Amino acid sequence: MFPSDISREFFILGLTRDGKPFRPSDWAERLCGVLSPYRPAGAGRAHAHIGYSPYCRPSVLDGVKCVIVDVRLRELEPMAWDFALAFAKDNDLQAFEACEYVPPSGQA
Repeated sequence: MFPSDISREFFILGLTRDGKPFRPSDWAERLCGVLSPYRPAGAGRAHAHIGYSPYCRPSVLDGVKCVIVDVRLRELEPMAWDFALAFAKDNDLQAFEACEYVPPSGQA
């Protein structure tokens, strides 16, 4: 089990299990847009027109587009969590659970 101060995340890569790039090229932004209303209390308006949820955000990992889904989404809205995981499974995308390392301020 992870320590409580480390947030666990689920990474969905824009690569199929056989290594082919997933299309369309804006898939990550679309998925994060669908999940953008699911936010922690006080993290902006639930139906804001611009901005992603801090629990689901597009990123790039080793040059591959990906979506990082924070496991806290599962507690906030289990159906949204299930949707994200089903998206990865239905599209045969590579996915794994990990935690993103963010170095302390002043360190690179």
